[in-house]
Amino acid sequence: MVTESFKETLKLYNEGLQLYKTRKFKEAWELFKKAVEITPNDGPSKKYIGRCEAFIANPPPEDWDGVFEMKTK
Repeated sequence: MVTESFKETLKLYNEGLQLYKTRKFKEAWELFKKAVEITPNDGPSKKYIGRCEAFIANPPPEDWDGVFEMKTK
């Protein structure tokens, strides 16, 4: 059974992902944070929060293809 809170989390994640793909990292970060507030163990949103923070601090190049390259292990 899919709960209403999970549906809301999924909606926020999908909206955040679209913003992320269009380089709107701050807006995407806000939606991923809201998703984690609703569903604290939401791993995908947590991962994208970190990626957004990295790109807010150091934006990707203009020819960015959407791939996140890890700088450390």
